[in-house]
Amino acid sequence: METMHRPRASAFALSLVLLAGCASGDKPANKDDSFSTSGSREADQRAEQRISKDQQLRGEGENDKSKVKQTLYVRLGSEAGVERIVADFVDRVIADPRTNWERKGVKRGGVLGVGGSSAEWKPTPENLESLRKHLAQFIAVATGGPTEYEGKGMDAVHHGMKITNAEFDAAIGALKASLDTLKVPVDEQKELLAVFESTRPQIAEKR
Repeated sequence: METMHRPRASAFALSLVLLAGCASGDKPANKDDSFSTSGSREADQRAEQRISKDQQLRGEGENDKSKVKQTLYVRLGSEAGVERIVADFVDRVIADPRTNWERKGVKRGGVLGVGGSSAEWKPTPENLESLRKHLAQFIAVATGGPTEYEGKGMDAVHHGMKITNAEFDAAIGALKASLDTLKVPVDEQKELLAVFESTRPQIAEKR
C-alpha cells in the first residue's frame, strides 16, 4: 500500500527542492509570499520538505491514509510474515514441556479416569506440516487475510484433550516469545495475542 504513494511523495519533495533553489535569489514580493510563516520563504520550504520526509517515513501524510486501513494480516507481513511466526511458534511450543503439546499421558473418554483412548499427538513430518498449514490459515483468516481455513473447528480439534488453562497460558507465552524474537511491533503483538486468547473457551478445560 505504502509504495503506491511513494512516487507522489518523491515528486512533491523534488518540487520543494526546485522551489528552494529558485528562491535563493532576491525576487520582488508577490502573492506567494504569504506562504512564509517564519519570515523566510526558503526556510519555510525546507521545513515543509523535512515534514514531508518524516511523514513518508512514518507512512503518514495527505497522500498516504491507507495505512490506517491495513489489516493485521498485512501489518504482520502477509503470507511470508505469518509463515515466519508459525514456523518459530510451532518449534517453540512443542519444545516447551509446560504446554504438553503432545498430550502425553492424556486419555480421551473413559469414566473417572478409567478406560478411554490415548490423546497423544506425535510430531511426525506429516503432522507438523498439517499443523503449520492449518495454523497459518487460521491466523490469516482471523487477521483479515485472503486465505480460507481448511481445518476442523476449534471444539472438534481439541475435544477430549483436557488442555488446562495453565497449558494454554504456556502456549500464549510461547507465541509472545516468537513475536518478540521476530521483532513484531507491540500493537500488532497485542492484536494477534487477543485473537488467540479469544479461542480459550473452545480449547482449555478447567481442571
